[in-house]
Amino acid sequence: MNTEQIIANTKTFVQEQLSKAEGGHDWFHILRVYNNAVHIGKNETVDLFTVQLGALLHDIADSKFHHGDETLGPKVAREFLLNQDVESDVIEHVANIISNISFKGGNEAQAFKSPELDVVQDADRLDAIGAIGIARCFNYGGFKNRKLFDPEIQPNLNMSKKEYKASTAPSINHFYEKLLLLKDRMNTQTGRQIAEQRHAFMETYLEQFYAEWDGEK
Repeated sequence: MNTEQIIANTKTFVQEQLSKAEGGHDWFHILRVYNNAVHIGKNETVDLFTVQLGALLHDIADSKFHHGDETLGPKVAREFLLNQDVESDVIEHVANIISNISFKGGNEAQAFKSPELDVVQDADRLDAIGAIGIARCFNYGGFKNRKLFDPEIQPNLNMSKKEYKASTAPSINHFYEKLLLLKDRMNTQTGRQIAEQRHAFMETYLEQFYAEWDGEK
């Protein structure tokens, strides 16, 4: 199994599949997560090949853009990796990473755990916070035609998975319902260290946002 060629083929496949994706979940998101995962993985005891494949394929068919179908991503990944002659245990590990990587409102138990998932999950969560995380939040909010902010609509911190996926709340609420929670949910030391600075940046941003909203600045 030529792992370098498989990684190259996977990059090409994902880039083609996501060529028309929403800007926060496009190839560049995948590439950032991949780079983060490789960086974190070098400091962990993991199978880096599985980490690389998991990072590249984690959003190959994001359920948000496929009528909520959470089975499609693992299915597409399995079919592709089978065609690449990847070993069956690696394929199943990658499929489990895809199935379990997502934040589902904070109240959903994660059915599968592994050091490789920990790394890819941290890498994905890092791209959801900080400067790029803020940009992605508002980009997706615009894509869904959501309000920026509505003082009358309070964040819901106790949503079920179903409520979280169906939410149409303003984009600012997403900071409290997900983004500001991620720092304390990092799995790795490297992930936690990077998250600290990005979290602080979001807090500063929100202070400025509310000041401008109220006409103070």
